[in-house]
This record gives sequence, C-alpha cells and structure tokens, in this order.
Amino acid sequence: MTERWIESRGIRLCTESFGSPDDPPILLIMGAMSSMKWWPDGLVAMLVAAGRFVVRYDQRDMGRSTTYPPGAPGYTVDDLADDVIAVLDGYGLARAHLVGMSLGGMLSQIVALKAPERVLSLTLISAEFLGDLGFTPPPLSPALLAHFGTAATLDWSDEAAVLEFMVKAGRLNSSGRRPYDEALARRVAAAEFRRSHNLQSMMNYTVLTGGERWYGRTHELQAPLLIIHGALDPVVAYAHGIALSRAVPGAKLVTLEDAGHELHETDWPTIANAITAHTGAAH
Repeated sequence: MTERWIESRGIRLCTESFGSPDDPPILLIMGAMSSMKWWPDGLVAMLVAAGRFVVRYDQRDMGRSTTYPPGAPGYTVDDLADDVIAVLDGYGLARAHLVGMSLGGMLSQIVALKAPERVLSLTLISAEFLGDLGFTPPPLSPALLAHFGTAATLDWSDEAAVLEFMVKAGRLNSSGRRPYDEALARRVAAAEFRRSHNLQSMMNYTVLTGGERWYGRTHELQAPLLIIHGALDPVVAYAHGIALSRAVPGAKLVTLEDAGHELHETDWPTIANAITAHTGAAH
C-alpha cells in the first residue's frame, strides 16, 4: 500500500493505492460518514489479485482529509464529485473505473454525467437512483434514525462511546440475516478513531446539499454500468438498484440476496468477481 496526499482547491485528500499502476485502474468511492478504511482490505486484495490497480481515499470530513466545523460543511455534493476528478488527476489517470458505494455511487453517477471522458465503467453498490422511482420507498428504520439522533449528545472524545456508536450503526445497516462481524467492525472503528482529525465532523453529511441538477438524468449515462445491491438494504431500498438497471440499456444487476447496506465478507468473492469481469470487459 502506498499513501499519497492530493491537494485541490484549498483542501487535502488522503489516498491509498494498491497494486501496479500499469494495471487497469479502479477508484473506490465510499459513502457518507465512512472513510476509505470501510472498504474491506480483503475485498481490495481480491481486486488487486485479479490484476487491478486500486485507489481509495478519505472524502472531506472523513479520516485524515480536510475537515470542517461540525454543523457547517463548506462544500456540496457537486464539490465532492469534483474531488473524485481531483483524485484521478492526482494519480495522472486520464480515465478510470469508478466503484461507488451509497453516496459514493451518487458521486460516481455525477462524475460520469459531467465528465464522461474520465470514466471507463461504473459500478454502483447500494446506490441511489437519481430520479423518480414511481412510488415512495420504505423510510429508514426508526431504530437507525433514533441511533443517529444520539450523535448530538455523544462525547466524541470518549473512544469507547464512539466505537460503540459506530459498531451499532454498522449492525443497524446490516440485513440481520447473517452474523454481524462485530470484531472486524470494532477494529476498523478503532483505527478510524485514532487516525481521524475530527470524527464528529462526519455528521456534516446529514446536512449535505447539492446535486439536484443531476436528478432525472440517469438515462444519459454512457459508461458500462454494473449495479450491485442488497435485497434487504434498510438504507437505500433495493428498488433503487432495480430502477438503475432499467434506466440504462445494457446495465447489469447483481443482487445480493441476504445483504443489507453493507459489504459483508460472505459477498466479497461475488462482488470482486463481478467488478473484475465488468472492468475487464470495459477496459
């Protein structure tokens, strides 16, 4: 693993790369309130073993990248999409395969719409359809909403309390159909606590704005599209994955039958194999 800092428009983004730069490049874009460390190392290793050059990074207000005062994010969704392009520029990548999870999937779509020449392919994991589903999807579970409501009174300097908050959030994001690997979640959360500049700032994503002008334009996507979605996702309903697959001709949908809003170890081989095949065909 090689760490690299990228400076762009007055901010600094912490990035890591794995594998050979001579291999087809994949940029992993994580979702809200999660640093790059939540891309499982085991999944990254599978992609590298398949002959891919993998880059991941901390978004603003995550990990070691630039942070803002809690409650006052100095950026929008469009700024975060521009950060994706900045990472590509920082690595000298004219084009890359984008793999985005959750909010990272939204950002991947925006980049593919505003700068299609930079995108070799798209893989959207648990990502939102930027358009009208035709019905109101299920709301977030009351338990998840209540949990995030406790963030306002959490002592963010108390490592034990913060780790418990993060581990419980992961459990609530899961489907409940599989054993939750609390030990792994706790290890990642502990590393996150110790490496982050200001963990509380991750809550700025709850008041993030912007990106509205891209809604209703999913059908304009030109890059080859792979959708991977958990059938039991409690955060971004599976209906979004279905809608994405129907909106873009040639799109492929891989359904993770027992998965929630998570990258469960059981699914790593399926995810890695699907991404490897997709990026190989599109490269």
